Amino acid sequence: MSERNGPALSRDFFLGPDGWPYLLVPFIPLAVVLEIAHVSATVIFVVAAIGIIPTAALMGRATEELAERSGPGIGGLLNVTFGNAPELIIALFALGAGLHEVVKASIIGSIIGNVLLVMGAAMVAGGVGRPGQVQTFDRTAASAQSTMLFLAGAAMLMPAIFEMVEGKGLPSPNDEIVQYGSTVENLSLAVGVVLICCYVAGLVFSLRTHRDVFNPQGAEGDEEADDGADGAESGSDVWGWSVRTSVIALAIAGVAVGVMSEILVGSITEASESIGMSEFFIGAIVVAIVGNAAEHWVAVLVSFKGKMDLAVNIAIGSSAQVALFVAPVLVFASFVIGPGPMPLVFNGFELGAVLLAALVANTVTQEGESTWFEGVLLLAVYAVLAITFFFA
Repeated sequence: MSERNGPALSRDFFLGPDGWPYLLVPFIPLAVVLEIAHVSATVIFVVAAIGIIPTAALMGRATEELAERSGPGIGGLLNVTFGNAPELIIALFALGAGLHEVVKASIIGSIIGNVLLVMGAAMVAGGVGRPGQVQTFDRTAASAQSTMLFLAGAAMLMPAIFEMVEGKGLPSPNDEIVQYGSTVENLSLAVGVVLICCYVAGLVFSLRTHRDVFNPQGAEGDEEADDGADGAESGSDVWGWSVRTSVIALAIAGVAVGVMSEILVGSITEASESIGMSEFFIGAIVVAIVGNAAEHWVAVLVSFKGKMDLAVNIAIGSSAQVALFVAPVLVFASFVIGPGPMPLVFNGFELGAVLLAALVANTVTQEGESTWFEGVLLLAVYAVLAITFFFA
């Protein structure tokens, strides 16, 4: 969460936990120059991937500033809407390039990255300095989100089962795009509608009917937001933005993410061949991590400060949002973007990973407690999946 009376834009800020992503801003124009100069695709890919991190951080900060001035209802809606915007933009460009399997890999990579990598790192960070303590979090809120994730995993499994029984089988990790029949395409479209409906119901549940469960200190947050707004108007040395500044920053970040995404996607195929990594691994691990790097860091940072509630909500909530919102939106978009519809038919590695992540999320949230050792185990599971994806 942002501090309304935070530091000025100084050396200490940029070297601190909140400002470090902005040190990577020079990689944005550098990626554009390298693309124009037609240098090695590998170099372009690496630079563009790094360039996405500050743009995603800026988008997250602008969204947070707008949310704090909009009240808990609209603010929560803004956060969940723009929370995964960078990876959605990357995936849309990949759709346009016909890299369907890369898109699906990035969906699964985001889900397992949040549940295993982020939550695992957050639990380890929360245990630093507290090795003998157990950290607690709200079991009701976490369980609701993990249940939504489990539902999404089951829904994403059915088109694959249908294709195994009635069609040509599952795609290979080495495929770029697989043409399926209209039946499984329409099935995926229907599943997407169900997921979107569940997503909307989840918004109503978390932002309206059970808002106190997800935001037990809402009144305090509103008061801090009002104080922050007053502070932003009274002095320029306070790290707080007006609504106009936030909207402008959000627009700039959106354009920058779009430019970096186009460059990144355009270099994936050639870069994967040059560095010996499959497009599947790049989509599931590399793209998923850089698209969420800033958000991942926030979860680890707040857990280090003892706010495990927020860290767990960020990790599992982001995974649920990817499964319930980002995935169906990409299915809908594929009917008008790119060479053809993208059915939700995942390969075997992806199906195993998403179901494993859903089971882990449900298991970890049952007791409402966490330890650093649980975090180590989650990181170990993620490492095993990443290694397997590399050899796939």
